[in-house]
Amino acid sequence: MFPEYREQIAHLRATDRHFNRLFEEHNLLDHEVQRLEDKHSLAFQMEIDTLKRQKLALKEQLYSLLRKEAADAT
Repeated sequence: MFPEYREQIAHLRATDRHFNRLFEEHNLLDHEVQRLEDKHSLAFQMEIDTLKRQKLALKEQLYSLLRKEAADAT
């Protein structure tokens, strides 16, 4: 996720508790989506869609924080 921000991600994960919490939550959702998708069951599709929307919201927050960090650094 966001390879162009690799250094900023490492920095923010080490120094910003809020960013690190969002990052960890995104990763947990990613693993849960993968687990449910591996079951190949339509019964889980609504849950998968909900988790993907949550992941996207977190990703948007993370991206916003990364852009702010990059802007502050210049």
